[in-house]
Amino acid sequence: MRSHPLLKVALLSLLGLMLLAPFGCSTNPATGKRIVTLYSWEQEKQMGASAAAGLAEQFGGEIDEAIPSQYVREVGMKLVAGIEEGIPDLDWEFTLLNTDVINAFALPGGKVFFTRGLAEELDSEAEMAGVLGHEIGHVTARHGNQRISKQIGFNAILVGTAVAVGVADSDSNTRKYGQVAVPAVAIGGNLVLLKYGRDDESESDMLGMRYMVRAGYNPYGQLKVMEVLRDESKGARKPEWLSTHPLPESRIKAIRRYLDDTYSYTQNDPAFVMDEDSYRRRMLEPLSKLPPSPKSVPKPPADQ
Repeated sequence: MRSHPLLKVALLSLLGLMLLAPFGCSTNPATGKRIVTLYSWEQEKQMGASAAAGLAEQFGGEIDEAIPSQYVREVGMKLVAGIEEGIPDLDWEFTLLNTDVINAFALPGGKVFFTRGLAEELDSEAEMAGVLGHEIGHVTARHGNQRISKQIGFNAILVGTAVAVGVADSDSNTRKYGQVAVPAVAIGGNLVLLKYGRDDESESDMLGMRYMVRAGYNPYGQLKVMEVLRDESKGARKPEWLSTHPLPESRIKAIRRYLDDTYSYTQNDPAFVMDEDSYRRRMLEPLSKLPPSPKSVPKPPADQ
């Protein structure tokens, strides 16, 4: 049977990626999973550093008030002390952004951003630790690197297939079926990548709770954060299947399972704190004395 040109190019592209994959395959210290990454930790640090300044400026810049900004850095570094052995020294920075957007996000290499809009919705240091721990989880699990690597691999196959369609005879089956197949594959492939992103978010929730507990915080704070996001998302959210993140309700269920099982021992132990007083004194009160944050900024990439 004669091989189909479209299939041949796709298989050759896939074979090339499979041959390259072992060179970037490793076991992630945070998750214990085998992952394929095209960039080293050092390259991740460079990527994060090159994007951090522009990103902060785009979303209102860092809060000038020293007390809340230092508070975010202090809690962030307290959580970093509990990350797994095998994660190299990264350029950890924790930035409180002056925007009313309710969100938090991280860049590869250790650049973590936490918005004033979200900070003002929280009630305790443990909740802030839940947000920052989640973002640290994205970094230690190398989610950004994995998503970039997967996108590059997927696009390589898609481009190779599209080239085969483009150079085929106008009356050939390759052109006839390829003009329909390539867009379909592109849509389907990107939905797979979106699903992968949702898995990242759930994995980061788990890692965030782990880092919270290691730092002495009550992981119940992570649940409280999800309840805030759930309340904020009402009336303006996409179906979960087409979203890059699980709906808050889905994450709340998973977090409750962790609280009832893995971290049940923390719920009646005063060693694991919420610390509402410190949060009110070092975050909410100083922020309340500042001018309102800018409202005319675009929404940042949603990681929480």
